[in-house]
Amino acid sequence: MILSVRVMPKASRNLVIKESSGIKVYLTRPAQGGLANTQLIALLAEYLKIKKYQIEIIKGHKSRDKLIKIHV
Repeated sequence: MILSVRVMPKASRNLVIKESSGIKVYLTRPAQGGLANTQLIALLAEYLKIKKYQIEIIKGHKSRDKLIKIHV
């Protein structure tokens, strides 16, 4: 399964919102050194109730718009 995710780093709290165009994720970590990507994977794993190793960023490592692959 492929998800379209819009990331908002340096937010005041962690939050996942499902929208018609995909998922919007607010993260408290900054987008430096991969901190936001690491937090994104952990937060999505918790939200989707799957393990972190089942989530892979396939496009957009340095962008706010990402494509996430879920390995089932």
